[in-house]
Amino acid sequence: MPLFDRWRADRELHRKAGAFVLTLCEEPSEEDVAWLVETATQGDEDHARWELRYARRALGLVTAQRDALDDQTASAVGHALAAAFEKDPAIAPGMADLAERQFNARLSAYRDALGSRSPDGARVRLGRTLLGFAGDPSIAHRAPSERAGSILTGYLAHANDALGQSFGIASLPEHARPSEIGGDP
Repeated sequence: MPLFDRWRADRELHRKAGAFVLTLCEEPSEEDVAWLVETATQGDEDHARWELRYARRALGLVTAQRDALDDQTASAVGHALAAAFEKDPAIAPGMADLAERQFNARLSAYRDALGSRSPDGARVRLGRTLLGFAGDPSIAHRAPSERAGSILTGYLAHANDALGQSFGIASLPEHARPSEIGGDP
């Protein structure tokens, strides 16, 4: 690929990643924050809000890693997300390193929750992960995990839609198997 074409393609990839990350940086709904405050953070609204922010961003990055049309997308989204953290006005000065470590811990935990083959569904596993980070890892009631999981599966669906809008959606010709579409065997 000629240098100028490569530069334009790279610039377009970063533009799309930036647009996608903007959707991941949307604030959680007040209703979800209030529910998490009441359920798990013992009245700490800031903690609840940050857990939901981390969850949305982490699940968005996981979506980019799992569902993107090419391998470069997840890397571009990761870089755009890191830049968004650096510029985030909600992160207190001097706390960027802590926010990054906390995000990485949640990213790993949510990825594990989605990839687990335990008998509980992904929704419950995601909900328990959120509630654990929010302050109550010993939730014994299934209902709070279900509600937390519903919030997070909503974030996953939103991220998947935004990924498709930013980067495109894979489509196969009708009646064609994916193995028939590829290049040389």
